[in-house]
Amino acid sequence: MFSLFKRLNIRNSRRLYSSLYNFSEDERMMKDAAENFAQEVVKPLVREMDNKMKLDSKLIEKLFSGGLMGIEIPTKFSGTGSTFFSAILVIEELARIDPSVAILVDIHNTCVNTLLLKYASEKLQNKWLPRLAADTIGSFCLSEASSGSDAFQLKSTAIPDKEGNYILNGSKLWISSSVEAGLFLVFANVDPSKKYKGITCFAVDPKAEGVSIGKPESKLCLRASSTCPLTFQNVKLTKDDVVGEVGKGYKYAIEILNEGRIGIGAQMIGLARGTLDISVPYTRQRVQFGKPISEFQSMQHQLAEVATQLEAARLLVYNAARLKDENQNFVKEASMAKYYSSEVASFTARKSVEWMGGMGITTDFLVEKFYRDNIIGAIYEGTSNIQLNTIAKYFDK
Repeated sequence: MFSLFKRLNIRNSRRLYSSLYNFSEDERMMKDAAENFAQEVVKPLVREMDNKMKLDSKLIEKLFSGGLMGIEIPTKFSGTGSTFFSAILVIEELARIDPSVAILVDIHNTCVNTLLLKYASEKLQNKWLPRLAADTIGSFCLSEASSGSDAFQLKSTAIPDKEGNYILNGSKLWISSSVEAGLFLVFANVDPSKKYKGITCFAVDPKAEGVSIGKPESKLCLRASSTCPLTFQNVKLTKDDVVGEVGKGYKYAIEILNEGRIGIGAQMIGLARGTLDISVPYTRQRVQFGKPISEFQSMQHQLAEVATQLEAARLLVYNAARLKDENQNFVKEASMAKYYSSEVASFTARKSVEWMGGMGITTDFLVEKFYRDNIIGAIYEGTSNIQLNTIAKYFDK
C-alpha cells in the first residue's frame, strides 16, 4: 500500500481538486468589480428606483461600460470573454444590493446572450452580439396567458409565407426588461399542428411595425425591473431572424432555462446576504435587558441556522455553475440550486425582519425591500414545484 502512495505524485494531484471558493484570477476580478459597482453605483439609487418603478438609465449605461452585460460574449464581439461562473458571481454581488438590477443582468447574460452564442447564425451573431455587449438590452419572451409552468402551450404563431419569411401574431405576459430592451427573443409556433415541435425562436426588433409594449405591471417585488405584456400584430420577420433551427425552439428554451435557474439561485443567495448585511449589525447594536440581542443564545442559534443554510445554498449554486462550465450534466443540480436558494432567501429575509422588530418593516432600512423581493424566487424561471418535479425525475441520474 505504501509503495502505491509513493508512486503517486501527490503534490500535482492536489491541483486537480479545490474548494468551490477557489476562484480564478479573472473570476475574482469580475466578482470584485461587481461588488464595487454595486456599492458605488447601485446602492445610492436603490430606494429611488424602487419608488419610481424604473431603473436609472445612467446606471444601465454604466453596466455596459463596466463590462457586466457581455460577460460570456467573446472579445471578437467586444464582450468580456469570461465564464458562466463569472456571470453567477456578478449576479450574486449585484443582488446583494438590488435584486432588480441583478435580474436585468441575469436574463441578459444567462438567457439572451447565451442563446445567441449557442444557436444563432453567424449573421445574427454579428448583428446582435456586439450591440448586446455595448448598449442593447435583450429580453427573453416565452411566457403567455396560457403557458406558465406548462411553457409549451403557447399560442403565438409565426406563419411562413410563400417567400419563406414569417408573420408573427400573438401576445406575451410577464416579460422582464421589456421597457428597456432593444432585442426580443420571441418564441412562437410556425406550425401549430406539430404542437411543441413547431416552436421556433425569432430575433425581433421592439421597434418593428406591429410590436406593442404594454403598461409595466405594478408589482410587490422587483419594482424597478420592468415587467410588461407584449403584443405582436402581423409583424414581418425574415428567415434570417430565425435563431437556430426552425422547430427547435422548445429545445432551446429548456436548455437556456436550465442555465437561467442557476442565475436565479445566485440572485437569491445575493439577496439573502444583503439582508444579513443589514440585520446582523443591527442585532449587535440593539441593546435589551442590558446586552446586545445578538448575545442571547436563542438569537445566536437563529443566526447559526441562517448562516448554515445560506452556505449550503451558495455551494449548490456554485457547484451547478461549475458543472455547466465543465460541460457536465447540471439539470438536477440547477433545479436544486434554484429551489433551495429561494427557500433560504425567504427564510433569511423573514428572520431579518423579525430580528429588527419594528425597524424591519420601515422603509428606513432595505430589509423590507429584500423581504418583498425574495418572493419572486419561488415563482419565475420555473416554480418551486416544477423544480421539485425535475429533481425527482433525475433523482437516480
